[in-house]
Amino acid sequence: MDTQRLIALIVFSFSSLMLWEAWNKHNHPPAPSQPSAQTQAATTPPNNTADKSVPGVPSASVPSGVGVPAAASGNATPVVGAPKTATRIEVKTDLLSVELDTQGADIRSVTLLKHAAHGDISHAFNLMQDKVGAYFIAQSGLLGNGLPNHTAVWTVGRDKFELGATEKLDVVLTNNDTPGITVVKTYTFKRGSYVIDVRYDIKNESGTTISPKAYFQFLRDGNAPEGESSGNNPFTGVTTFTGPAVYTDIKKYQKISFSDIDKNKQDFVKDSPDGWIALVQHYFVSAWLPPTGVKREFFAQKVSDKLYSAGVIIPVEAIAGGITGSLAMALYVGPQEQESLKALATGLNLVVDYGWLTILASPMFLVLSFINNLVGNWGWTIVLFTILLKLVFFPLNQKAGKSQAHMKLMAPKVEAMKARYGDDKLKMNQAMMELYKTEKVNPLGGCLPIVIQIPFFIALYWVLLGAVELRNTPWIGWITDLSSPDPFYILPILMGVSMFIQTKLNPAPPDPVQAKVMLYMPLVFSAMFFFFPAGLVLYWTMQNILGIAQQWYILRTFSPEKIKASTKK
Repeated sequence: MDTQRLIALIVFSFSSLMLWEAWNKHNHPPAPSQPSAQTQAATTPPNNTADKSVPGVPSASVPSGVGVPAAASGNATPVVGAPKTATRIEVKTDLLSVELDTQGADIRSVTLLKHAAHGDISHAFNLMQDKVGAYFIAQSGLLGNGLPNHTAVWTVGRDKFELGATEKLDVVLTNNDTPGITVVKTYTFKRGSYVIDVRYDIKNESGTTISPKAYFQFLRDGNAPEGESSGNNPFTGVTTFTGPAVYTDIKKYQKISFSDIDKNKQDFVKDSPDGWIALVQHYFVSAWLPPTGVKREFFAQKVSDKLYSAGVIIPVEAIAGGITGSLAMALYVGPQEQESLKALATGLNLVVDYGWLTILASPMFLVLSFINNLVGNWGWTIVLFTILLKLVFFPLNQKAGKSQAHMKLMAPKVEAMKARYGDDKLKMNQAMMELYKTEKVNPLGGCLPIVIQIPFFIALYWVLLGAVELRNTPWIGWITDLSSPDPFYILPILMGVSMFIQTKLNPAPPDPVQAKVMLYMPLVFSAMFFFFPAGLVLYWTMQNILGIAQQWYILRTFSPEKIKASTKK
């Protein structure tokens, strides 16, 4: 068995194993866990009850659902459902439909109007909602001096707001629960933006100086988000990441898995003069973006069974009597559009996570975006980029073909050596090395070009897997969504046929078992790809079609006969 066939077999076998695992995860996803009965209860413990959400805050007078240090005692029930007296406030812009609640002035629902729900283009995608089994909300509040937190009740002038023809919309809520202190919480929505500005104005007429802190957090269950099961990567066999992430200049991008939080093994920078915290999922991200120059404390911890909080605490400058203090925070809730994220905050574009292949994947995405700006269709962009990638690597493949032809030309001499030296491997290896030297042939020349290309192809796979631009994007005819499987399985079948043809173009392996494996591989891959996004299958199909043309050209150009004739000249 020559080295090239061995490497091809290893690559195909590994990919097949990962595809099988991913297929199993797709068709047998874990059952969604439900919050406990306590979590579902809409109870509000007194303020002197210890809670589990914000670290580093004294256990006394901590609001329910906001948090205390791990050493603090208490088992308060987090407020998940709003009380019956709370009022929902509807806010609509050109991009967002948001529901606030007068209980805590929380964000209880965010619908992205320009992005369709998974598998249902007639409905918009719900990024946040307070529904059992898909619980995800954004909360904020003040700590200290009895100031209003997310359990407080706020008042608002009306319950419906719409951006209309204006460029900016303010939703103002007020709380006067603390004697001598008036707190105004303002949500600002802007046209064409997924950023929501949250501002606190604290008017102190109590006669004493106060030094509050503000917390901003996400409260989310540990269930997979809508449509995540289709985001399995065949090269890793795992789903795309869902969970909190922190970015600081100290340690850069740090992911925090829910499983690590369960084990209390979350490892990230907790105190920093910079950075942000986010809740990441496939295609979308929600992130609290503190202002620059403000010290911040990040936290991520378990609140109850399958319910987690992640957020940031920042101080408010001391507010003397008769003075109004202010604090602002930006909240991004939207798609993982890399250029937009990069402009919002340092490192925010890293939520589009390519792992160890980022150094290759990031420039690939830039080239893809450039091509798409020219052709205006992501399907044809994938086709053109695959052609471009093949052209870039054609010299390497040509060199590999020439080396392979040389090796075939040497085959009779190799067989003669095997007959001469028998089982004496040492002498056989010495003779082989001498033959390679005499014939001026590199024994690895046929496989090294293939090995060099593998990281590039996997990186492109990751790019297509993570690109929100492909979500609900049509190509041609029956392909109406490049991020969903082909509804008629035409592309997977074409992929399997093209892989079979490519296999037949290669010389049959001498080992009959290996030959059968190589013949069955297209069938296995084709079946697995039935469940993968059409954009990824399109890329793989184009790879095979171009590979067939390339292989045909190389076989004609570097046949053993032509190599022999050129050697004689």
